[in-house]
Amino acid sequence: MVIRLFVCVFLLLLVNPVMAFDKLTASVDKNPVLVGEYFTLTIAADGKVSGEQPDTSALTQQFVTGPVSVSSRTSIINGSMSSQTTWQMQVLARQAGTFTIPAFEVSGKRSEPIELKVVPRSDDAQDQKDIFVKAELAPSTLYVQQAGLYTVKLYLGKDLLDGQLTAPQIDDAQITQMGKQKEDYEVVDGRRYMVITREYLLQPQKSGSFTIAPPVFNGQVRENYRRMAVSAIAQEINIDVKPIPNDYQGTWLPSELVNLSEEWQPADEQVTVGTPITRTITLTALGVTQEQLPDIKLDNITGIRSYPDESDRNQLTRDGRVISQLVSSHALVPQSPGTYTLPEVKIPWFNTVINKVNYATLPERTITVVADPNQPMAVTPTQPQITQPQNTEQPHVIVQQPMQSATHTKSWIDWLILISGYVLWLLTLAIWIIRKPKKGSEKVSTKAHKSVINPNADLKNALKQNDANAFYQALRELAQSRSNGLGLDAWLTQLNIPELSDEIAKLQASLYSDSNQSADLSKIYKLVASANNSQTAGDNAHLAQLY
Repeated sequence: MVIRLFVCVFLLLLVNPVMAFDKLTASVDKNPVLVGEYFTLTIAADGKVSGEQPDTSALTQQFVTGPVSVSSRTSIINGSMSSQTTWQMQVLARQAGTFTIPAFEVSGKRSEPIELKVVPRSDDAQDQKDIFVKAELAPSTLYVQQAGLYTVKLYLGKDLLDGQLTAPQIDDAQITQMGKQKEDYEVVDGRRYMVITREYLLQPQKSGSFTIAPPVFNGQVRENYRRMAVSAIAQEINIDVKPIPNDYQGTWLPSELVNLSEEWQPADEQVTVGTPITRTITLTALGVTQEQLPDIKLDNITGIRSYPDESDRNQLTRDGRVISQLVSSHALVPQSPGTYTLPEVKIPWFNTVINKVNYATLPERTITVVADPNQPMAVTPTQPQITQPQNTEQPHVIVQQPMQSATHTKSWIDWLILISGYVLWLLTLAIWIIRKPKKGSEKVSTKAHKSVINPNADLKNALKQNDANAFYQALRELAQSRSNGLGLDAWLTQLNIPELSDEIAKLQASLYSDSNQSADLSKIYKLVASANNSQTAGDNAHLAQLY
């Protein structure tokens, strides 16, 4: 008999999984309730309901609601089967007054509305003395996108067993909890409390007047070996959000204080060509997030290559204020000697204290770049020679003495000696003029031939060892010799090979910055060898025209 009954019930469930019900009811476990106190709303259907639930979205306009939990049960008594489906949720009222919980509908059945009375908390209530919540916002007035610090403190005068503290809420604003909560102890009116502190970053996105819905605490405490339910709520905070001024130009940066500082390594104002300089700029702002800080960009300076490193952003709270910081490093590599003036760095920001645009600045800085004493001296051109005039002056001195002697003696022997010496001097000078260019041309040709075969031995050895640093130093030495001491930048400008300039820039970036770029040393060597051959051929053609 029992087996037959279970089989019937099972077949009935398979044939009709959704049973019709006759009644839908709604009820609360407390009425009246205190402001900030959670109560349980229960919606029950006398029957089994599958795949459908009541719409509770209307409650969010006046109450704080939790998630909905669903349960169902089926019972058989004396062969009669009955089912019930219930939906439960936690609801909280933030304000005192009389409210109406609307009717709910499931499968065409409607419940009756509920009139709920919410009673304000008394200042001298015992539970208010045992547990209470405080909240504050600093600063009290904000501009759009300005960061305010919302601080919540929960005071517990009894042993806490468990509890839940909600987050504040506000329309058209971003609220983010900062870090983890802190636990400490304070004495208030002669009573010791455990204090739980949470900090929230609040950033309004629109201007206007808003109300911050305060956090609510609900939990259980121990009292005389019993569990006791408690609740508390902070006071509401009204805030006026000011719009961005119409005449403001640039990236919007509302703050109470903005500062720019910098560090140099090395700190000397005189550096050597090719020596990297690390310039670290720090931007600190009060009352903004780290994402709001603008990137720091430096102007390009002819003669100095700049390689920016990755920026480091940080954010913290101190003395009730949000402090953000941006640290940006730049590697500066001087390419040629000279005096350079680095322009000032200027960042606009809006001072929320005096409601005026201010500027955070770094003054311009002058550095002197000197040639590297370890670099080889420039090749001296062979055309402007000053030794030849010196040699031609010497025979004139020799001539003057015999002429004076001839004037005094008037003898034919002296005249003969004079004429012979003069002819000998002319022959010597002619031989020297004929043989001197040939000797120089041979040297130039030999040197050019060597440079065609091997542009620089150190460059080739560094390539074989795949030593990027030694390769770059050898490249600088070669450029120094080929540009008459003007340096690498001048040589690249003279060659005018964009592909070579790009590869050398990658090499410098890999040596002096944290970028992921890598240089092809073999490609640079081939381009340098080809450029060196072309430049040497041009020099030989020019010498051929001279001689």
